[in-house]
Amino acid sequence: MLDPRLFRDAEAFAALRKRLAAREAGPELDALLERLRALAERRRAAIGEADAAKAELNARSREVGELKRRGEDPAALLATLGPVSARAESAGAAAAEADRTFADALLYVPNVPAEDVPAGDATHNAVVRTWGEPAEPQPWHQPHWDLGKALGLLDLERGARLAGSGFPLFVGRGAKLERALIAFMLDLHTREHGYTEVAPPFLVTRETMTGTGQLPKFEEDLYRTSDDLFLVPTAEVPVTNLHRGEVLLGEELPKRYVSYTPCFRREAGAHGAETRGLTRVHQFDKVELVRIERPQASAAAHEELTRHAETVLQRLELPYRVVLIAAGDMGFANHRQYDLEVWAPGARKWLEVSSCSTYLDFQARRMDMRFRAARGAKPEFVHTLNGSALALPRTVIALLEAGQQPDGSVRVPQALAPYLGAERLEAGGD
Repeated sequence: MLDPRLFRDAEAFAALRKRLAAREAGPELDALLERLRALAERRRAAIGEADAAKAELNARSREVGELKRRGEDPAALLATLGPVSARAESAGAAAAEADRTFADALLYVPNVPAEDVPAGDATHNAVVRTWGEPAEPQPWHQPHWDLGKALGLLDLERGARLAGSGFPLFVGRGAKLERALIAFMLDLHTREHGYTEVAPPFLVTRETMTGTGQLPKFEEDLYRTSDDLFLVPTAEVPVTNLHRGEVLLGEELPKRYVSYTPCFRREAGAHGAETRGLTRVHQFDKVELVRIERPQASAAAHEELTRHAETVLQRLELPYRVVLIAAGDMGFANHRQYDLEVWAPGARKWLEVSSCSTYLDFQARRMDMRFRAARGAKPEFVHTLNGSALALPRTVIALLEAGQQPDGSVRVPQALAPYLGAERLEAGGD
């Protein structure tokens, strides 16, 4: 959520509109911004009217008291107090209503992009660095859905019978591969990067979803239960909300958390070849990094968090590139976003396996999460960050397709082999 004060000052509002224009969100966002500006003006006018009425009421009340002290009859003056009081009450109610309407509408406004974020859509995304040499596709390279089936790792047909399309079924060493990847990532981030592991609930409240920005705008993309709980679309949601409504001590920051959860997303409108196999699914496993930082530390923390996600890919020996996402392709709540994309030679394309994002105080304002820089200091909003490290479906795609050998087996990266208990995936393995 943006600072409401940005809508109360004409100069600040003009600057806000200019920065949000980089998202190229179209006339709907422009209309929403204008509505919020009008609501802010309505609130200001109502508060001004209420304050003036209260001041008049106080002045007349003092005059009544003075008349009584002089022994004069205040009846005529007393008769005027009712209408003035009613005017003050009405103006106060109008201000409160404008506040409520403003707060509801503000939840639909996206975060402002950072100054260095390119304007425009996905065609303006910029590769900022690469690691490793992508393998040239060979005639024997197979797409992961054929390779996984041949090796007995995936049974997508039975998964679809159990829950429908987009709910993959891992079997045998495929299931062990998922478990091995999760353990490897959690150990790396806790032992080497200093994160505290969290095992959160997989169902969360509407308030929790609102805190990180999934609600109210994206409710159609979520799975909701009959008692208004939501299956988590990412561990970012419960973990970032851990300190919702709290005022942290400055010396407690930064907070660094890592969490594994299954993730559930409807992916409304997804269809066709782009969704075949594990490319786009409704349920998947993911290890997530979450940071809660002092404002002055958040920019450096974003770079560090991204490097931590990159370390996973380097240990897995997967060539990748880091992409700075353009404003129009960036997530709703994001201020700056890097995507990590791995090369999958079987699919012959780059696949996103991580988004590492910083939000400034956008999420913290929604969940009222603050800190005191020093004892007795005025509370300030924290900055929040998160990043996938990593999402498993496309990581598995890249591992299978990049590691496959001419004989149809798949070489397991050295760092992962101890977790899997094997250096190669072969047909007929347990």
